[in-house]
Amino acid sequence: MDNFEFRTVPCLISQAGAAAQLGNIVAQHYPNIKNVLIVTDPGFLATGLVAPIITSLEKNSFAVSTFSDVVADPPEAIVFTAVAGAKQQQIELVIGLGGGSSMDVAKLIAILASGEQTLATMYGIGNVKGARLPLIQIPTTAGTGSEVTPIAIVTTGATTKMGVVAPQLYADIAILDAELTLGLPGKITAATGIDAMVHAIEAYTTKHKKNPLSDMLAKQALTLLWANIDEACTDGTNIDARQAMLLGAMLAGQSFANAPCAAVHALAYPIGGIFHVPHGLSNSLVLPHVLRFNSRDAADLYAELATIIAPEAQGSAEERTEALIEAMEALASRVGIATRLRDVGIQEKDLDQLATDAMLQTRLLGNNPRTMTFDDARAIYAAAL
Repeated sequence: MDNFEFRTVPCLISQAGAAAQLGNIVAQHYPNIKNVLIVTDPGFLATGLVAPIITSLEKNSFAVSTFSDVVADPPEAIVFTAVAGAKQQQIELVIGLGGGSSMDVAKLIAILASGEQTLATMYGIGNVKGARLPLIQIPTTAGTGSEVTPIAIVTTGATTKMGVVAPQLYADIAILDAELTLGLPGKITAATGIDAMVHAIEAYTTKHKKNPLSDMLAKQALTLLWANIDEACTDGTNIDARQAMLLGAMLAGQSFANAPCAAVHALAYPIGGIFHVPHGLSNSLVLPHVLRFNSRDAADLYAELATIIAPEAQGSAEERTEALIEAMEALASRVGIATRLRDVGIQEKDLDQLATDAMLQTRLLGNNPRTMTFDDARAIYAAAL
């Protein structure tokens, strides 16, 4: 067995209603802290679900500030504005409350507000120096798993994305509260849920750092997500299905945080960066085509995952892999999200640019079970068109 290292968030709370008790949780873990910052987005702020969380904190004598200007695929300027405010307000603890973008921005605030290192010097793997402010993450979608990953993605320039990957980005506490996800529309539930499934699939088949713990987490994540995604999409008020989805997304996050993602994400990022397609949907659009490309080298592993998603599949590893792919394609159609690139405004003339940008994602492509060239990437986009 190969040697491996496994890291994750030290404290996990999975409980519907836990967010409304945040003041008690913070007081228990951080009795000497006064100033806290909630990082969220305008859409979630408008739901009214932030107010009880603020009330809980204020009842425990915390001074609460809110930064609610996070946007999807957050640009560097958003991070800089948030950090400047956090420094001015002498923030001592950061709370990420939202989807992956809000939690990613919260990670960077916690790092940047506590030291002098610049964001530009942090991009890449292991380039963060020093400590950070205490950090709590509370996801409001069951998708990114960002609450338990050491990764923050930022949009740099016009369309390109860069990642900060460092152990300092692991939160101190992650809280899974399905009550915060009850109002999530079905199509967003579907896209974020498929995103979480992609995390599990890619972690299980990654070329580097795959290990027994990441494998176990990936399989359990897929089991929970596959069993509950249809119910969560069709009956958004089913608290048990919602909580299971959050747990599945978190387990997938733990898995890919240690056994990193690959070409699905590499090809998805340009779709989001150039065409502003939500990340989960971008992953779903290229997933079946990347899996077919990879199947030459990863069919045995995909066949193992097929026992969860397509248990009725028989035959060779290649046949069971195709059953897995077809089941994922059927899921996307069933839950009503876009299934072709042309459905989100992408045309044949855009494929060269997409492939060019995808090839810049060397951090991800290096993990893919099969080496991918520019021509391969373009052919995958063409198949997805």
